[in-house]
Order: sequence, then C-alpha cells, then structure tokens
Amino acid sequence: MLISVIIPHLNQEDHLRTGLEALHAQTNVTAGVEIIVVDNGSTRLPELVCSAWPDVRLVSERIPGPGPARNRGIVEARGDILAFIDADCRADPGWIAAIEAAFANPRTRIIGGDVRVGYENAAHPTFLEPYESIYSYRNNEHIAEGFSGTGNLATLPSVAAKVGPFAGIEVAEDRDWGLRARATGYAIQYVPEMIVFHPARKTFAELTRKWDRHIAHDYERVRSRPLAGLRWLGRAIAVAGSPVFEFRTLLSSPRVCGPYERILAFLCLTRIRLYRGGRMIGVLLRGDELAVSNAWNRETGTVKQDSRAR
Repeated sequence: MLISVIIPHLNQEDHLRTGLEALHAQTNVTAGVEIIVVDNGSTRLPELVCSAWPDVRLVSERIPGPGPARNRGIVEARGDILAFIDADCRADPGWIAAIEAAFANPRTRIIGGDVRVGYENAAHPTFLEPYESIYSYRNNEHIAEGFSGTGNLATLPSVAAKVGPFAGIEVAEDRDWGLRARATGYAIQYVPEMIVFHPARKTFAELTRKWDRHIAHDYERVRSRPLAGLRWLGRAIAVAGSPVFEFRTLLSSPRVCGPYERILAFLCLTRIRLYRGGRMIGVLLRGDELAVSNAWNRETGTVKQDSRAR
C-alpha cells in the first residue's frame, strides 16, 4: 500500500519545513509514503525545503487556490490512498498510522480527523489562541454537517474521481467537495486519532479576512432565496448578540485550561462576532460579496484550510 500525502503551499516555507519534519517523524506506519508539495504561486519555490527529503516531490500549479493545488496533487499521486494536509499544519506522530488503520476496513471511503490549535507558548497564550482552540477547526462538527476541512482529509483515488475536482477560489472548496461527496452517496467518517495541529492566527485582521470570505460565500449562496435580505439581517443581529449564550461552552470546553484562557476566549469571541454581524450587514447593503470573495487570501500570501471558526 502507498499513501500519497498532498500539501498545497503558498509562501509558507517555515511552516512547510516544520510540517515535513512532522511527517518524517511518524510512528507505526507500515505503508509506503510519498509526499507531494504543490506550490501555488509562491514568490520563491520551496526547493531547498523539499529537497531535504528524497520522498518529497515538488510540483507547481498556476491556477490560484488550494482546491486547484490539491487537484494537481491528485493527478501527480501514485498512491492507493490520498491524504491531504495544509502546509501550515503539523501532523501528530500517529496521523498516517490512523489513516492506514482506517482504510484497513475495505468499506472506508472518506475520512476526516481532529484539528487542534497548536500554541506557540502554552504558558503564555496569545489573545487568539484560546478562542481558536474552542471555536476553530471543529472538524467533528463539520463532518456531522457533511464535509471535512481539507487540511485533514483522506480518501481513495476512485472516490476522488467520482466526486470530481476541488473547486477554485470562488467557493468554500472544503464544504463544496464534501457536500458533493455526500450527494454522490459517500459518508465522511470522523477518525479522532487522525490529529493535526494548526497554528492560531497571529493577528485579529487575519481572522477578519477569513470571515470576510466566508460571509461573502454564504451571502452569494442565499441571496436569491425568498426574503433573503430580511433573513440575512436577522441572522446578522443574532450573530452579533450570540456571545451571551456561549458561557456554558466557554466554562466547560476541555480545549482550554484555566480562567485566564477562558476570559481571553470570551473577549475574542465577543469581538469577532460583533465584527461578523457588522460585516454581514455591510455585504447586504453594498452587495459586494463577489469582490470580497475573489480577494480571498492572496492578500496575505497563504493557502488556508477552509474549516470555519464559530
């Protein structure tokens, strides 16, 4: 058995190096592994990073977006299993072994795993880290909704061919692919032992840019429905006022430790949901969702997983 690990990359050499180190520190793996890094238009190809390991192959994809980059990786892959992880994610030492074990069951077709936030310094959490630990990358909930974040996903080549390619930057490609897979008849299985660690965003502006894109996608999807504007306005107001209903989650979540982290999480939650509510109203009034969506994250020079923070 050969497992092809596909990594879209855009100007993240330091993260990529850390991620490749983690992939080469995997334990209890019996299958063969090939790693395909698909560069998506970096200012400099990560040739020095990739050349440190003989099993890492670097290819390029000119069409912008993590979806087209993953599609190129699928074309290049020789494996019996396709495993997807993002360039800024660090695989748990048992990540590949968990994938291998899941596909030992011949009925397995698509799996997604747990995505956790990796703190830079656990003793001194940043403003964003506790919030993202609780509210970001809750992939078990996404899978229950019918899709998995594509930064921690694995499937078979035959399934990928039947579902079709990942979409471009005009849609949230993880949700789109997962829902198409479900419509085709495939269920995504959640594998909690399949763990990757994702860094928290470093600035609040990074978090708002991510939500700008999701808000634009959501509005474009619903704007033609009956009473869309009124429903959207009501949803915006509900989002802005929702932090008061989150105390139970903040107090009980096992993903953070101690009162200080919980207070930070509440403050960040309040700030981002007020922003989201205001941004939703702005999109409604201006009708600029396509301009916002098409800007996506070329502004920041990163290829990001689309799993949503709450």
